[in-house]
Amino acid sequence: MADRRTLNIVILGLGFLFIFTAFTTCGNVEHTVVKSLENSTFSGSGFHSLGIIYGVFSFSNLLAPMVVAVIGPKICMFISGLLYSGYVAVFIAPSTWALYFTSVLIGVAAALLWTAQGQFLVANSEASTINRNTGMFWALLQCSMLFGNLYVYFEWNGRTEIPDDSRRNVFLSLMVVSVVGTLSFLALSASRHEEDVLSEDEGQSLLSTPMMYKNRADSAIQDTKSDFRTIRQLLKDKTIVLLSPSMAYSGLELSFYSGVYGTCVGATAQFGAAAKGLIGISGIVVGVGEIVGGGLFGLLCKNNRFRRTSVVFLGMVVHFVAFYLIFLNTPDDAPVVFSTATQKEPFLTPSVSIALLCSFLLGLGDSCFNTQLYSILGRVYAEDSMPAFAIFKFVQSVFAAVAFFYSGYLMLTWQLLLMVILGFGGTLCFFMVERMQNFSIDLQEH
Repeated sequence: MADRRTLNIVILGLGFLFIFTAFTTCGNVEHTVVKSLENSTFSGSGFHSLGIIYGVFSFSNLLAPMVVAVIGPKICMFISGLLYSGYVAVFIAPSTWALYFTSVLIGVAAALLWTAQGQFLVANSEASTINRNTGMFWALLQCSMLFGNLYVYFEWNGRTEIPDDSRRNVFLSLMVVSVVGTLSFLALSASRHEEDVLSEDEGQSLLSTPMMYKNRADSAIQDTKSDFRTIRQLLKDKTIVLLSPSMAYSGLELSFYSGVYGTCVGATAQFGAAAKGLIGISGIVVGVGEIVGGGLFGLLCKNNRFRRTSVVFLGMVVHFVAFYLIFLNTPDDAPVVFSTATQKEPFLTPSVSIALLCSFLLGLGDSCFNTQLYSILGRVYAEDSMPAFAIFKFVQSVFAAVAFFYSGYLMLTWQLLLMVILGFGGTLCFFMVERMQNFSIDLQEH
């Protein structure tokens, strides 16, 4: 049983590795690709597409547990993987309606996929293996930022424009990778918990199959109502209110490092023929920063309250240094330029080394904030962790969606300023929550 569960976790991680190799690479380059299309009938925006995805995801997340409970995590992950593959396939032969329609579908698919992943991982773990299994899964997932972006670098390095045949080759390859990841979910076997549920269902299925699913749906609806009541109560809690600016900031910087900054690097005219290839390298370096930060701060500092505040402060400093260097090194019109190259001159002569250093710092800082937000929510709301994490993902996704929508209109300076203001406020509020928790623990001890 233990071996089968471990194999399930490995297959789960590999499936997500393949699917998100395709999707994260797609998100990193899609706005640049859209701007380079030689098609007068296409009027879509990569930023708007990503904004729709995160907006739909934020609301779908609230109902996803009910759907997963009814039809099961394995089927949900398979269907979601097909929808992810369909989104990537849109860029092989782009059309505006297909881009936005699949953006809505993938927002729903993302909510189902991540909810199902959480349930499946927990069902295949025990108290003694949950940390190991979570670590195995996230290690495989984080590698998704490396391989697809490396392919983009080799395919587009030396090109000032992205020709249609090259675009088709890249996205056809990414679609195949996503389909392989989706098919891998079919190799997942049922956990002991799922077998018990199935045997119960079979025992009752002297009732009809529709009646069996109706019973599952009724149970899922009751659980969802209970979760909504808990969420409403938590939204009034002082700790959640104080952590909201940090959650919101994580959404803004998520949109910046995952879609906007790569576009800025690729649009920097001073990088010449290397610019488009650098989008891929930038994505890889962001991934390296995420992996380094997740390993150091997620594992080494997991249970230390003092270190938690130190890590968040480090994340703020690292991000602010990155924002200042980006401000100096990147043309102000990089995110909003309609052609594929900028017109404005930055304060410094753009340096590839500084641009890639900023990519690393963005990934490192993101891991600082996210690992510590998960840590403090898990500690404060140990009994209500699922509703607390649902609020976190909701706030993060809403602000990521808002950021993607304004990213195509606001100059880079204003986008950086918004993140500095919210990042500083979020860090102060995080410190207040830590101080409240320390004070509460001191009172209990005395």
